Amino acid sequence: MPQRIQVDIKEIETVLNEILSTKFPPVARCRLLSSGFSPGHCLNITGNIAGHKECLGCGNCIDICPALAREPHRRDKTEQRTSMALETLVGEDCDLCYACALSCPQVDTTIKHYIVNCRLVEVMSRLAQRIGDDQEPDLDLFLEEAIDAY
Repeated sequence: MPQRIQVDIKEIETVLNEILSTKFPPVARCRLLSSGFSPGHCLNITGNIAGHKECLGCGNCIDICPALAREPHRRDKTEQRTSMALETLVGEDCDLCYACALSCPQVDTTIKHYIVNCRLVEVMSRLAQRIGDDQEPDLDLFLEEAIDAY
């Protein structure tokens, strides 16, 4: 849970756009741009961690990643459920869908709103171009399974 007063996007927009355009999972860097733990965040830790930006290890980013959903064998390389593990497991195969950053409890809401309002249109158009591509058979299968499950 980030601080009540969160980072102003106008101050970090240039850096954030560079991060969101880099072909790696952006969650760790988005978390570092965020405001850090709020004083009211309840973790079983005796010390004062207000303002800290460390990964909680909740595994939300690992669980939501479509690259890992398409290729679950990648998860066998580590049992860690951190954003750094995600970067190692996915690397440059990142779809740049930003689901990891949107699912992270440590990423400021202001950053999530920026991603949704300014970047998701690009994501949808990129994915739409890949559907039906002979080089992307896993994406078609993933979409068919998702539609069937619905």
